[in-house]
Amino acid sequence: MDWMVYIILCNDNTLYTGITTNIEKRFLQHASNRGAKYFRGREPMLLVYQESGHDRSSATKREFAIKKLSKLQKNHLISSHCNELKITEL
Repeated sequence: MDWMVYIILCNDNTLYTGITTNIEKRFLQHASNRGAKYFRGREPMLLVYQESGHDRSSATKREFAIKKLSKLQKNHLISSHCNELKITEL
């Protein structure tokens, strides 16, 4: 199965990182409060980063590595060639 790592920009200007096999379904789950507890009191605004081609194990490791980055480093990642979305800056 093709797992992907994603980052969502929230309405409080924070960045949420997660993994999934279906990004559209997962975003809708977050938006309807059926996803991560992180979105209780926050709203997902925009998918800003997507990286596919992982298996579950490598996606989990990549998610953990991204979560350890500072916000500035995450913004650089969002602007990098690794991002399959065409976001240039936040």
